[in-house]
Amino acid sequence: MALIKKPVTGMKDILPAEMKLRDYCIGIIKKTYAEFGFTSIETPCVESLANLNSKQGGENEKLIFKVMKRGEKLNLETAKEENDLTDSGLRYDLTVPLVRFYANHTGELPAPFKALQMGNVWRADRPQKGRYRQFMQCDIDILGEASNLAEIELILATTTTLGRLGFADFKIRINDRRLLKAMAAYSGFPEEEYDNVFITLDKMDKIGIDGVAEELSKSGFATESIEKYLDLFRAAEGKSGLDGLKVIADMLGDALEEEVRNNLDEIISSVDSTKTAKFEMVFDPTLVRGMSYYTGTIFEVAMPQYGGSCGGGGRYDKMVGKFLGQDTPACGFSIGFERIIMIMMDEGFKIPDEKGRVAFLIEKGIRGERLAQIISESQKERADGKQVLVVRMNKNKKFQKQQLLEQGYEDFREFYVNPIG
Repeated sequence: MALIKKPVTGMKDILPAEMKLRDYCIGIIKKTYAEFGFTSIETPCVESLANLNSKQGGENEKLIFKVMKRGEKLNLETAKEENDLTDSGLRYDLTVPLVRFYANHTGELPAPFKALQMGNVWRADRPQKGRYRQFMQCDIDILGEASNLAEIELILATTTTLGRLGFADFKIRINDRRLLKAMAAYSGFPEEEYDNVFITLDKMDKIGIDGVAEELSKSGFATESIEKYLDLFRAAEGKSGLDGLKVIADMLGDALEEEVRNNLDEIISSVDSTKTAKFEMVFDPTLVRGMSYYTGTIFEVAMPQYGGSCGGGGRYDKMVGKFLGQDTPACGFSIGFERIIMIMMDEGFKIPDEKGRVAFLIEKGIRGERLAQIISESQKERADGKQVLVVRMNKNKKFQKQQLLEQGYEDFREFYVNPIG
């Protein structure tokens, strides 16, 4: 039987050039996050369906790759529903596994706990450029820190990392779910409809304020509420930094807790005064973030020059309690690892500061003691920090060297049975 040459639909093979870039980026990410006190953990790629379907993952819960029961648990003859056949699935993100991990190991972990996770996740989504059904996520989370020190550290760690990867002039959009709810309440929307209002608001950058008004009207909301709501955004339009927040907060008055305004003010001011990367903090009242578990501050990496966002996160203080039985403050930030790699590949990013890549091309007739001497020489070069490839010389040496040049090898050492000279 012939082997199928293509990978599973929506998955992809990673060639050496991309793998080298990914390894480089992972190294930078881990080193930088370690400097901020984050420690690496790992969770299994398979989680119980009860955890994955805990109503914390939003629309992602519809995209789970489910795993059939095994052994005695699987009884095809008596199975009537899907739940009779499956009891676990591939993780669709790293947050749900982290919360389960923390609930299981709280007594063994420091408080607060600063976690770094990098690993593949799976979603049965429609594949497109830069978006596959298997992809890597890169998350940092702080659990057990109730103050906005968590948000400040997460934003600084993430932006420092992006700066070291060569990104600049991006924006960190920031908002607060409590502010979103205050704006909706002030406008007179029913509380049970807030999520539907936010789903429409999330389209603001695509359909504009008139499009949002039209969609809210089609959903049956009162014209008075729609106009009062959109007047908040119109008032803040064109205002930079904290000026937009001040305008909206003044309009909301007592509908907004003073702590929410002060919290955003302090985060933005603290990051702006201590950042090392080149980026801008932007208060954006239209930022929603789709995950239902967010309870407070939310943020997103916006790179307009690349056509979208490259990461995001926020505070989710109620999620851990669903596993642990008591609420634990938690906040996280995820880098869009796959999108970053795609951008760097498209721009032809060159990995800096390599000591050199050397190719030893050995004629096929060389054996024994002479071969050992050549390999010994390559070992000395490796000890000096160089990357050395030792291979037999092909008949078409010119083509072989051209291929090696494309892989980054520029120094060639050729060894023959009968050396010339």
